[in-house]
Amino acid sequence: MNSCERPYPDLHEHLQSLKAQGLLLSIDRRIDKDSELHPLVRWQFVGGLAEKDRKAFLFTNITDGQGRRYEIPVVVGAIAANPQIYSIGMGAPVAEIGGKWQRAIANPIPPRLVDRGVCQEVVIEGEALSGAGKGLDLLPIPISTPGFDSAPTLTATNVITRDPETGVQNMGTYRAALKASDRLVLRMATRVGGAGGYLHYLSHQKRGERFMPCAIVLGCPPFVAFMGPQKLPIGMDEIEVAGGLAGAPIQVVRARSVPLLVPAESEIVIEGLIDTEFVEPEAPFGESHGHVALEEYNMPMQVSAITMRRDPVIPSYISQLAPSESSVIKKIAYEPLFLSHLRDALGIRGVKKVSLHEPLTGLLRVVIVTLERGMPRTEVWRALRSAAFFKGDCGKITIAVDDDIAPENADALLWALAYRANPVEDVAILPHRGEGHGPKRESEGGEDSTLLIDATMKGKMPPLALPKREYMERAKAIWEELGLPLLRPQEPWHGYSLGDWLQVWDEAASRAVRGLYLENGRISAKERRRGLKPETKFRPDRARPATERG
Repeated sequence: MNSCERPYPDLHEHLQSLKAQGLLLSIDRRIDKDSELHPLVRWQFVGGLAEKDRKAFLFTNITDGQGRRYEIPVVVGAIAANPQIYSIGMGAPVAEIGGKWQRAIANPIPPRLVDRGVCQEVVIEGEALSGAGKGLDLLPIPISTPGFDSAPTLTATNVITRDPETGVQNMGTYRAALKASDRLVLRMATRVGGAGGYLHYLSHQKRGERFMPCAIVLGCPPFVAFMGPQKLPIGMDEIEVAGGLAGAPIQVVRARSVPLLVPAESEIVIEGLIDTEFVEPEAPFGESHGHVALEEYNMPMQVSAITMRRDPVIPSYISQLAPSESSVIKKIAYEPLFLSHLRDALGIRGVKKVSLHEPLTGLLRVVIVTLERGMPRTEVWRALRSAAFFKGDCGKITIAVDDDIAPENADALLWALAYRANPVEDVAILPHRGEGHGPKRESEGGEDSTLLIDATMKGKMPPLALPKREYMERAKAIWEELGLPLLRPQEPWHGYSLGDWLQVWDEAASRAVRGLYLENGRISAKERRRGLKPETKFRPDRARPATERG
C-alpha cells in the first residue's frame, strides 16, 4: 500500500515531515539501548531547553548492554516531544486540536477491512519466536529508566483487545515488560475509570475463558497512535475515532494468529494470548506519576506471532517524570476537553482556560481554572467543583485564579494564594476521592480527598522515576560529544532512592542495563501464582510458601 491509497500518513511519512521541518535528529553514533538511549533524550526535558527546541530522536546504530547490534531503528519523541510535533501529526494548528478531537469523537468513522497490509510483510511465528536473538529478543526495545527498571519495556503501544460480549475492540496505551523471547507482562490500570482492556480481561474471566487474545501494535499512523493515551467513553472503538480525526476510514487487516483487527500501516504487531488465571511479577518501572512503580503482579502474555514491515521503525515514549512526551500528548488533548465541559456543557461562561499542571505532578494532580474577573462567587465554586471531578484521576488540588495570573508560573500562583485567598472562606476540603494514578497503588482501595481553593480577587516512597545519576552523566557526555544544544540541568535531573527500594531491585536493574533482562524474567517466572488480581503488590523480601506458586 502507499500513501495515494489513503488520505492519512503512516509513521514513515510522519518522520519525513518532521525531518523537513527540522524536528527530527538522526543519531548514527553507536548507542546502548539499555543504558544510554532514553537518558540521552531525557536531557531535552530536564536540561533547561525551551519546549519549542525539543525534537524527535531517530537512533540508527543501536546496541544492548552485551554489545549486541540491532538492525531496526528506534524513534523517541516522534509523536509529541513538543506541541509542534503533535500538531504535525494531527494535521492541525495547536489551537485547533481541541475542536478536532471533539468533532472526531462526535463523528467516528468505522475502519475499512483490507486484504493485506505492510504490517504483515514479515511474519515471525513458531520456533522462530523462541531463543536468544529471536522473537521479542530481536527487537531493540529500550530500558526507560536505567538503574531502576528491571526489563526493556514497550511504552509507545496501542494494545488491542476485544469485548467478548459485544465484539467491540478497545485500544489503549499500556506498558509491557519483556520477560522472554516469546513472553511479556502487561500492566493495565485496574482503578475505576482505568483501562478498557482490563474490563475485557474481567469479562473473559467471568466467562471461564483462560486466555484473552491481544495485539500490541507499535508504530501506528499518528492519527491512530494518538488514540492510545486518550480516554474515551467505555464501549467506544478508538479506531473509529481515529477515522474521525483522519476524515476517512483507517485501514485494518486481520491479525495473523488472534481474532483481532489491527491497523494495516503499523510498523510491528505483537500477537498473543493473555493468561486470565495466572499473574506474574512485573516492574520496577519509572511511571508517569513521577516515581518508580514497584513490583506488582500483572498480566503475562504468551506471544503467538510477530508481524512487521520490511523496514520497521520502533517508537518509544519518553514518559516517567513530567514534562515528557506522554504528558505533552495528554496535556494538549485534555485541556480543551476540560474547557469545553465547563464552558459549553455546563454553561459556566466565565471560564477562559483550564490548565493541567505538568512538571513533576504529571497533569493529574493540580488543575488551574482561569476565570474572568468579577464572576459571581457561586459560579466560581461551580467551576471549581466541576473541574475537580470532571475526570476521576484529575484535580486533587484545584485552584481558581483571575485572568492576570499565568498558570504555568508558580510564583504567580503563590502570589494569588497569598493575597487573594482567605483560607477560612476560600478553601474547601472534600472527602471520598479515589487515589487515582500515583505511587500509592489504587489497587489497595484507599481514599484521598480534594482541595479546592478560590484564589481569585475578594514516609517512605519509591525512587524518583529518572535514570540514576551515573547513566544521566554518561548520556550528558554523549550529548555534548554530539554537539547538541547547551544543557542547563534543572533539579531533579537524575533518580535517587526515597527509602522504599530493595537491594534485589538494584540487582535486577543492574542485570537489565547489562543486557541480562532474561535472567530477571526467569526469576519472576518462579513467582507466578494463580488467583490474584493484577496489580497485587509483590515484595521479594517477604517470603511465602512454595505451595502457593503456580
